Amino acid sequence: MWPLLLLGVGALLIKAFSEENSDKKDKKIFISFSMKDRQYRDFLVQQAKKDKSPFNFTDMSVNEPWDEEKWKRECRKWISKCDGMIVLLSKNTWHSKGTRWEIKCANELGLKIIGLHIKKEDKGAIPPELDGKIIEWTWNNLDKAIKKI
Repeated sequence: MWPLLLLGVGALLIKAFSEENSDKKDKKIFISFSMKDRQYRDFLVQQAKKDKSPFNFTDMSVNEPWDEEKWKRECRKWISKCDGMIVLLSKNTWHSKGTRWEIKCANELGLKIIGLHIKKEDKGAIPPELDGKIIEWTWNNLDKAIKKI
């Protein structure tokens, strides 16, 4: 079972580990998404609460607005503690200043980045900051992607 930490503004932080590999280092994965795609983040959270899900959540959302500089400082701090990033991709991603900044930050920090399409059809343009692997949204693909980070 993987505990998953939900972090505010536009990101999820996944603390991933495999029970069969309990002696290996836990992985921390930063999940970036456009705030316009919050419903897909919420869908991921709801799906993960089901009995057969390999995820577990602790909600640590930031519920108050931050100024841009404070947000960037705090966000960089969280990203720097992670082993990789998964970006929820949609038509909104290209236009999301915050998501694109998070991807740029992860690139600067040398994190492995994986794009995860939230829709099979109507995918939208991939931001140029994202030059990592792109996958379709399935539990199997998500599991494999996290294991490769």
